[in-house]
Amino acid sequence: MTQSIVVGIDGTAQANAAAEWAADEAVLRGTGVHLVHAREPWPESVASLAARESQEPWAEELLARTAETLRTRHPELPVTTRLLAAGPVPGLVAAAEAGDLLVLGSRALGGVAGYLVGSVGLTVAGAVDRPLVLVRALDSSGSDGPVTVGVDAEQPADVVLEFAFGEASRRGTGVKAVYAQQLPPYAGLGPAMVPDIRAAVTPEIERSLDGLLDPWRAKFSDVDATARVVIGSAGAELVQATGDAGLVVVGRRTRRSALGAHIGSVAHAVLHHSRAPVALVPHD
Repeated sequence: MTQSIVVGIDGTAQANAAAEWAADEAVLRGTGVHLVHAREPWPESVASLAARESQEPWAEELLARTAETLRTRHPELPVTTRLLAAGPVPGLVAAAEAGDLLVLGSRALGGVAGYLVGSVGLTVAGAVDRPLVLVRALDSSGSDGPVTVGVDAEQPADVVLEFAFGEASRRGTGVKAVYAQQLPPYAGLGPAMVPDIRAAVTPEIERSLDGLLDPWRAKFSDVDATARVVIGSAGAELVQATGDAGLVVVGRRTRRSALGAHIGSVAHAVLHHSRAPVALVPHD
C-alpha cells in the first residue's frame, strides 16, 4: 500500500464532501485515508483550559464519526485519524508531507462570486509541497467527465501532465489539455484596424500542444487525450473550458518570494470558480 491521502475536516458540508472524494480516490489508488483536524488557536484573551477541554472531545468525535462514515461506504478502506496540535496552516502543511495527496473543502458563494477558498486554504495551497485537491459540496453528476488540465505550451511541466494522465487512467476517462493564448491588445481591434490573426495562430499552437501530449499518450495508452487552444485570459478561459470536467488540474510553481508563497493568477481563478474539484500540482 502507498501513502495515505490526507484530508482536513472541520464538520462542514464542504469538508464532508472532501472526505468522500478522498475515499473514492483512495479506492482507485489502492491506498488509505488519513483524516486530520486542526483547530484555530484560541486568542490569549479567551484561552482557557476549560475551552480547550470542551473542544477536544468534539474534534475527536468528529474524526471518529467521519471515519465510520467512510468505512461504511468502503468496508475495505483503511482509515486513520489524528487531532493536530498545531494550527490549521502549519498543521495541514506538516500532515500533508506524510501523504501523497492533501484534500480540503471549499465553500460556494453562489452566482458570479464563485467559491470561497479561504485564507487557510489559499495559504496551504501556496505552501504545501504535495498536490492539493479542493472539493465543493456540490452534486457530483459531472464526476465522470474528462480530466481537464491547464498547459503552458511554452514551458510544460511534466509532473502536472503526469498527474492529469494518471488520474484519467484510474478513472477510465480522457484528458482535455487546454492552453490559453493571450494575444497582444491590437489583435482584437478587428479587421478595420488589423487583420484578425486568431485563425492563423490557433492551428499552429494546437499542433505544438498535440505533439506535447504524444509521450503521455504512449505512456498511458488507455487514455484518450485531446488538445485545445483558446484565445483570451488564461484564468477565465480555463474556467470556461472546465464545464464538463470531472477534475481540473493546474500547476503551481514552487518558487517563494520574501512575502510568502503564491499560487499564481491562473490557479487562483480556477480555485475560486471551477465547479469541479481542482487539483493544484506544485512543480519547479
